[in-house]
This record gives sequence, C-alpha cells and structure tokens, in this order.
Amino acid sequence: MNSTLEKRISEFNLISDSRKKELRELSNFVSSKNGKANLIFICTHNSRRSHLSQIWAQLAANYYGFNEVRTYSGGTEATAFFQSGIDAIKHAGIEVLKLSEGINPVYAVNYSETAHPVICFSKKYNDSFNPQSNFAAIMTCNNADINCPFIPNATERISIKYEDPKVADGTPQQLQKYIERSEQIAREMLYVFSVSTK
Repeated sequence: MNSTLEKRISEFNLISDSRKKELRELSNFVSSKNGKANLIFICTHNSRRSHLSQIWAQLAANYYGFNEVRTYSGGTEATAFFQSGIDAIKHAGIEVLKLSEGINPVYAVNYSETAHPVICFSKKYNDSFNPQSNFAAIMTCNNADINCPFIPNATERISIKYEDPKVADGTPQQLQKYIERSEQIAREMLYVFSVSTK
C-alpha cells in the first residue's frame, strides 16, 4: 500500500500551481482544527467522485499521521457506489469488502491493519451516519456546488471539483478513466495532508 502512496507522492509535480492553491484551502482547514477534522465530500449522487475522495483523504490522513481526521461522503440524493469506482480502488491494491446486498450496498475499505476501515455507501450529505456539525463540506462536482448553495451546520465550504469519470461509462475506456480519476484524487489528497500541520 505504501508503495502506491509513494508513487502518487512522487507525482506532486503534476499538480498545477493554481490547483495547489485550491487544495491549500482544505489543508488550511485541517491545520486550523489542529489535525482534528471531520470532512464530508459531497457530489450529486454520492456514487463516484465523493467516494473516491472520502477514501483517498482518509488514507492520506493516516499516511501523514493525522489520526484524528475522519472522512465521510454524501450527495443531494442517494444512489449507490458505482462499481467502476470500486474497481479503481481495488486496482490500487486496496481491499474492498461488500458488507450488504441490495441496490445500495455497504462496503468496507480496508487499507491498514491498525486503522478502522472506511465505510462507504451512498447517502444524502445530511444522513445520520455523517457529522451534523463541526465539519467541512468539500464539493467535488459542479452540480453539487450549484444545487447545494448552503450546507447547514458546515464550519466551512470548500470547492475541489473533479471531472466526472461517468463520461466514459459504456466505452472501452471506462475502467481506465476511473483509474485515472482515482489516481488524480489520491495524488491531490496526499498533497493536502503533506502541507497540513497539526
């Protein structure tokens, strides 16, 4: 697992200066909380980018020793964690276990022998599973940014938008597009915590 993270860290040069400036907003929030931060990543359907962001942010926080950072995800509606997103996480060498069946299964993402797994399932951003106060709302897509102009009780609202890998759904490039997005998000979340302070 560490080799995967180190590979993404070696790619920080691929992040533009303007993008680093955007990412610093999240770094600053984590630093302002002395490393004790709740982060909810929000996208319209809570099916792709928000889950990938939740997972990689938790891994990055753990890698850099931010043991009191907790990551969550949500949407403006609940759907399901899209299979190609799960496949992209597995491609990175991370174990994903399905804990329940049905149209919106619950998954456990096991990334460490000592840390609790990341629990993933699609939900609205204000679901009772997520913090109800003292959190940053991180908007990962344009639609969520437009459709959720106000997130009640959020300490801060931060926009870190990603291109939707859904554009490749149904094409031969589908899985590769999800892997590319997953790797970009991993790289950027690692950068966020590399420049955060406790």
